[in-house]
Amino acid sequence: MIVLIVVIVVVVLFALFVASRAVRIIPQARAGIVERLGRYSRTLDPGLAIVTPFIDRVRPLIDLREQVVNFAPQSVITDDNVVVAIETVLYFTITEPKAATYEVANPLKAIEQLTVTTLRNVIGGLTLEATLTSRESVNAQLRTVLDEATGKWGIRINRVEIKSVDPPPDIRTAMEKQMRAERDRRAAILTAEGERQAAILTAEGERQAAVLQAEGAKQSAILRAEGEAQAIDTVFTAIHQGRPDRALLSYQYLQMLPALAEGSANKVFIVPSEFAQAFGGIADAVSRIGSQEDAKEGIQGDLGAPARPGEEG
Repeated sequence: MIVLIVVIVVVVLFALFVASRAVRIIPQARAGIVERLGRYSRTLDPGLAIVTPFIDRVRPLIDLREQVVNFAPQSVITDDNVVVAIETVLYFTITEPKAATYEVANPLKAIEQLTVTTLRNVIGGLTLEATLTSRESVNAQLRTVLDEATGKWGIRINRVEIKSVDPPPDIRTAMEKQMRAERDRRAAILTAEGERQAAILTAEGERQAAVLQAEGAKQSAILRAEGEAQAIDTVFTAIHQGRPDRALLSYQYLQMLPALAEGSANKVFIVPSEFAQAFGGIADAVSRIGSQEDAKEGIQGDLGAPARPGEEG
């Protein structure tokens, strides 16, 4: 009886072991390679799979998701003989589990060496400045070459990115000095441009102010001239309407002589001949007026004096 129980237990355990070896569950985004008696049999997709124990062997599962690998910095010589350390990042996906398993022994190692070789070929034809400024072009060339080479391995290269480009310390120092000089040059150019624009705006403002001032002076002169013209016309009209004689004009000239004499530079007076004749007329008129007044005073004196004795009757 005890022997029978032991046999039953052994059979159950063996059945469980066989069942565990026969039933495999493949997770999502994984693939399993089944080898039957050492040869490739089939590829297991995600889900439940049944294999033959002791005949079929399932290799380690292959990850079908996009994978990222960061390669160590590699020394590369540029076209202008500058040694730079370039660090790259690679994004790839396994599309054919069978090819990735049997076509290459170590996929990551093969991709790394292929990346280094391709990187040296591409960077070797570029100068340091082109390497620093043409990363997109370098990434595209690397991806094209790597994807073409890894296609037969069942691997698709999605992206290749240059993570860093580190030139030697002396080159970095020279580049920093160059960038500082370039920034100073741009600052000087911007300052000069600002000063030029300010000078242009100031000159434009002064020009507009001068134009406005000249326009105002012109309008003022025009208005002043028009006023003087109207005043002269009014005076001329009044003079002609009053019909002045020569004596009046001479009298007006005599009244203006004190005003003319007030100026420090007025030393010589020009008297026209007509005014000289008028002066003579004025003198005659004044003398006549004076004689007439004396005569009037004599008559008034005679009329108002008392009669002397013996002169009455």
